[in-house]
Amino acid sequence: MKETINMKKQGSNKRALWKNIALIAVGGVVAIGLLSAFQSKGDGDLFLKIHRGIDVFGKVYREVAANYVDDVDPDRFMRAGIDGMLKTLDPYTVYLGEKESDEIDLVTSGKYGGIGVTIGLRDGIITVISPIEGFSAAKQGIQPGDRVIEVEGKNVKTMSLEDVRVLVRGAPGTTVHMKIDRDGEPKPLEFVFIREEIPVRNVSYAGFVEDGIGMVRLDRFSRTAGDDVRNAVKELKAKGTLRGLILDIRDNPGGLLDVAVDVVSKFVPESSLVVSTRGRRSDSERKYYSIEKPMAPDVPLAVLVDRGSASASEIVAGAIQDLDRGVIVGTRTFGKGLVQTITRLSENSSLKITSGRYYTPSGRSIQEIDYFHRTKDGVVTIKPDSLRQEYRTAHNRRVLEGGGIVPDSTVLEEPYSKLFEELNRKAMFFKYANQYAAQNKTLPANFEVTDAILKDFEKFLKEKEFSYQEESEIKLRELRQLADKSRYGKSFYEGLDKVSKSIDTEKERAFERYNKELSATLKVEIVSRIKGEKAGVEASFADDPQLKAAVSLLKNKPVYSVLLKGGSKK
Repeated sequence: MKETINMKKQGSNKRALWKNIALIAVGGVVAIGLLSAFQSKGDGDLFLKIHRGIDVFGKVYREVAANYVDDVDPDRFMRAGIDGMLKTLDPYTVYLGEKESDEIDLVTSGKYGGIGVTIGLRDGIITVISPIEGFSAAKQGIQPGDRVIEVEGKNVKTMSLEDVRVLVRGAPGTTVHMKIDRDGEPKPLEFVFIREEIPVRNVSYAGFVEDGIGMVRLDRFSRTAGDDVRNAVKELKAKGTLRGLILDIRDNPGGLLDVAVDVVSKFVPESSLVVSTRGRRSDSERKYYSIEKPMAPDVPLAVLVDRGSASASEIVAGAIQDLDRGVIVGTRTFGKGLVQTITRLSENSSLKITSGRYYTPSGRSIQEIDYFHRTKDGVVTIKPDSLRQEYRTAHNRRVLEGGGIVPDSTVLEEPYSKLFEELNRKAMFFKYANQYAAQNKTLPANFEVTDAILKDFEKFLKEKEFSYQEESEIKLRELRQLADKSRYGKSFYEGLDKVSKSIDTEKERAFERYNKELSATLKVEIVSRIKGEKAGVEASFADDPQLKAAVSLLKNKPVYSVLLKGGSKK
C-alpha cells in the first residue's frame, strides 16, 4: 500500500514537473522573441547570455525534480528557484502567487470581499482589533479582543496572520464560519458571517485639531485615496474656516504612483510637475503633472512624516517640499525611490518588477539604499550625507538627493522604554482596555487616566504574570558573563550585587518613572474602545510632539513663511 501511494505521488509530481518544464519552454520561446529585439540592436552578447541561462536553468530544474533522491514538489521547487533569482536584485522585485495577487487586487481596486473586521497578532494570538461599523462582523456582535480559534473549521493557532486573512476574505454574498474565544464566556462562540464588499479605508481621521487647524490622516494609497482626501477636505471646509491644514502620512507605506499624483493635485497649482520616472531605456522617462485646481490654494499646509512614510508617501512629501507648497514636519522618511510595475504571468501569478526610479520635481532621487552596486561580499551600500548631490526647490531652497525626505522642521519622537515595548508586544494595553470597557460602558468628556487606574493596571499585570527585563538588567548579565570569563575577583561580584539591588529598586518604581507614557497610551486605548476610533485619535493629540509642532508652525505665519523662503536664483 505504501509503495502504491508513493508511486501515485511520484506520478502526480512528474505531471506537474512536465507542466512546469513546458512553461519554461514557453517562457524560453517568449524570451527568444523578445531577445531578438536586443540582438537587432547589436546586443548579441546579452542575447546569448540569457539564452544560455534559460537553457541551464531548465536542465537543472528537470534533473533535480526528476532524479533527486527524495520526492521534490515541482511547484515549490520552481518557486524557490524564482525567489532565489529575484533575491539578487532588490526586495521589491518579487514573484506573486495566488495569495499575494489577491493583495495587489485589493490595493488596485480599493475594495475586497470580507466581513468588516481588522485582525492582528496580540501576544501571538490572532485577535480582533476592531470591527468596522455597518458590516457583518459588527452587526453580529464581534468585539475588540475576541480571539479567533477557527475559520471554516480550520484551527488557526499555527497559521500566519496573512493566511487567516485569506481564509476570511472571499466573494461577496458567500458565508464564512468562525469560532471565537471571548473573555468571560465559558465556551467558544460560533458565528456565521456574510461576506460583503468592503471598501478600503484610506483616510482614518479627518477633523479639527484646534480652532481653524484641520487634519487629514492618510493611511494608504489605494485606488480611491485621492477621492477620500478630497471628501475629507470638503468636510473640513464645510464645518468651519480652514486656517491651516495638516496631512498626516506617518507610517503610510505607500501604494499606487498615479494615486499619489492625484493626492498632490489637491494642494499644488494645476499643471505642476509632481514626479517623473526613468527606467533602463533612454526613452522611458514619464512625467506626471497635477491635473486639477487645488482645493485650498492659500491655506498653509504641513505634512507629517516619519521613518514609516515610504514610496507614494515620499512622492507626496517630496512634491510638496520641492514646490514649496507646505512644510514637512517630523523625522526623515524611509527612502524608497524605486518604481514597480506588475506583469501578469498566468491566471494566478504575476511578477512585480522594479522598472525605474522616480524623481521629485527638483530632479532628485530619494532612494537611500543602492541595491544595484553591492560590495564583493554582496552587501548593499548607503551613500553618506556628505556625498549626496544638492538640488533646489521652487524658492531656491537647498535639498539633497537620497536618504528619503528630510523634514523642514525635524521633531524627534520620545524613545520608548523597555517596559513600554514589552507591554505593547504582549498586548497588555489592549487587553486591559478590553477589561476596562467591559466594566465601564461610558466615559466622562474630560476622561484622564488617574493614579487609581494606573494602580488597577499594575494589579492587572500581576494577575497576568507579566514580566520584563530592564535594559540595565540585560547589560548587567552580560557584564557578569564577561567577569566569569576573565576570572574577576570576589570584590567585583560584590559590586555587581549592589548594582543589581539598585536596579531592582528602580524597577519597582517603573510605573512612577514612566507614568506619562503609560497614562497617555492607556487613555488612547480606553477611549478608542468605549468612544470609537476617531475619539481615540483625538485623545492622542495632547501627547503628540510632531503634531504640536505642526500646529504651532501653521499658527505662526512669520515662521512658516521663513521656512519656505529661499534665496534668489542665480
